[in-house]
Amino acid sequence: MRAPLAPGARMLPALAAVYRAQLSRARVARIPLLFVATFQSVGIMVMMRGVVDGGDEARSVVAGSSVLVVAFVALNLLAQYFGQLRAGGGLDHYATLPVPPAAVVLGAAGAYASFTAPGTLVTAVVGSVLFKLPMAHLWVLAAVIPVSGAALAGLGAALGLLAPRQELATLGGQLGMSAALLLGVLPAAHMPAPVAFARDLLPSTYGVEAFARSFDAHPDWLLVLADLGVCAAVGVVSLAVATWAYRRAAVR
Repeated sequence: MRAPLAPGARMLPALAAVYRAQLSRARVARIPLLFVATFQSVGIMVMMRGVVDGGDEARSVVAGSSVLVVAFVALNLLAQYFGQLRAGGGLDHYATLPVPPAAVVLGAAGAYASFTAPGTLVTAVVGSVLFKLPMAHLWVLAAVIPVSGAALAGLGAALGLLAPRQELATLGGQLGMSAALLLGVLPAAHMPAPVAFARDLLPSTYGVEAFARSFDAHPDWLLVLADLGVCAAVGVVSLAVATWAYRRAAVR
C-alpha cells in the first residue's frame, strides 16, 4: 500500500523559513557588496555636490542616491542570483521542497530588499548633511525601502528567471541598475521629454519622488502616499510576474 505524501508547507511558515535562510546567506556573502553600493552612492553625491547647490535638485540627488542602494542589491544582485540558480540547477532543489513557489520568490526578494536598509539610511544621512537638507522626515525611508525594494526585487527576480542565459541575467541586472542611476539621481527638470518618459516607467522613480518630497519644510503627504502607492502596486505586479517566471523555470 502506497504511503500518503506529507502535506505541503503553509505559505506563511514557508515564507518565513525562506526569508531567514536568504537573509543569513546575504549577510555572509553580500556585506562587501553592500559596502560597495553605499560607497558608490555616497561618491555620486560628493561629485554632484560640485554642480548642485541645493533646492529641488539637491533633494533629487540625495533621494535618488539613497534608492540606488536598493537598486544595486534588490535588482542587480537578485537578477544575478536567480540567473545563477537557473543556470546551475539550483532551482531543482527548491522545486523538490514542499513550499509554494510564491514563498521562494517573496522570501528571496524580501531578504535582499531588507538587506539594503543600513546602506540606504547611511546614504540618506550623509546626503542630508552634505546638501544641508532637513532630517526630520527620514522616517519615510521605513516605507520607501519596502515598496521600492519589492518593485525592484520583483523586477530583478523576473529578469534572472526569464533570461535564457546567466550572462543575459547579469546584463539585465546591470542595465536596470544603470537606469536607476541615470534616471533616479539626475534632476528630472533637465531631462528631455523622451528620457523623462522613460523615468516615469521605472518603478523606483516613485520611491525617489516620495523620499524627495519628504525634504520639504511642509511635505504634501497625499502626494507622498500616492507615489508610495504606485510603487507598491508595481511591486505586487512585478512579484507576481517573478512567481510565474519561477514556476515556468522550475518545470523546464
